[in-house]
Amino acid sequence: MNVFSHPEFDNHEHLSFFCDPETGLKAIVAIHNTSRGPALGGCRMYPYATDEEALRDVLRLSRGMTYKSALANLDLGGGKSVIIGDPRKHKTEALMEAMGRHLESLGGRYSAAEDSGTSVADLRVMGRHTRYVAGIANRTGFDGNPSNGDPSPATAYGTFIGLKAAVRHKLGQDDLTGLKVAIQGVGNVGFRLARHLREAGAELWVHDIHQDNLQRAVDELDAKPASAEDILFLPVDVVAPCAMGAVLNDASIPELKAGIIAGAANNLLDRPEHDAMLKQQGILYAPDFAINAGGIIDVFYERTGATPDTVRKHVETIGDTLTEIFNRSDRTGLPTGDIANELAEERFQKHTAGAGLAPMRLAGTG
Repeated sequence: MNVFSHPEFDNHEHLSFFCDPETGLKAIVAIHNTSRGPALGGCRMYPYATDEEALRDVLRLSRGMTYKSALANLDLGGGKSVIIGDPRKHKTEALMEAMGRHLESLGGRYSAAEDSGTSVADLRVMGRHTRYVAGIANRTGFDGNPSNGDPSPATAYGTFIGLKAAVRHKLGQDDLTGLKVAIQGVGNVGFRLARHLREAGAELWVHDIHQDNLQRAVDELDAKPASAEDILFLPVDVVAPCAMGAVLNDASIPELKAGIIAGAANNLLDRPEHDAMLKQQGILYAPDFAINAGGIIDVFYERTGATPDTVRKHVETIGDTLTEIFNRSDRTGLPTGDIANELAEERFQKHTAGAGLAPMRLAGTG
């Protein structure tokens, strides 16, 4: 397995592989850039087919977190961790505790939060052995409801705000009544996004690899089920990928019928040049690390004691950021992803390397 010559390696500051035979834990932690502050990013558990697939994912995801935090004007760096395994079959408390011990060994340069395949409860189990977990504090959420630290509501709300900005820019409308949206993945984030859209009057088509998630969206939101093969290619206004990444590729892009791509999944583009392919096809792409930043914003404020209103207002700036990206793309002719990268790099490159490397101090961790 190549690391330094890996196509997704981008001068990452740190990469660690952790194996605990007793619990079966096999995990990778990647820290991309800490110029703005200590790294924060989700801990994903997924049944990767190969070690190479897991490495590629963690390198891409950690880099994306650097750009996401910078674009959201947060004093955080970018990091991510992945656990190789099926969360519905292989997850145990002992395995989560082992992951917590590895996080603690990193000394605070990276803190983990919830991600696909992990939950607040899992992070709390990790927290028995580490101070460096985030998104676990009981508090009042950005929406005024009690929160256990789960960032999914903020991620979904920010994606909804960003989707509305895309619709306004592309279609010239603020009213979502009758808007046709296909959502790939209706788990923690996708279902909440679907609910926001349904309440705004949108018509929904959904797919999820788990039948219970799919059925809930059909039963509770009057969504129409679609197959895995069809969900991205329906004749709708918006496609919102909210599952795994790399779904926008050489094969899928020519078949897209929607005019807008705006979803919560990370790393939607299989390769950077697919951004230009979307633009050439007349499709407005909301860069994933811009539109799905609500969760990291929410987790950042957990440790500051900010009011729910402060968090909500910051999440709502996602719409302003995307509007700036869309307008700049129109003026320059550059793809929206290139513009988003430029804006993020302007922000994190202003900080000198090595600044902000103090361990992250999290609420309730001492």
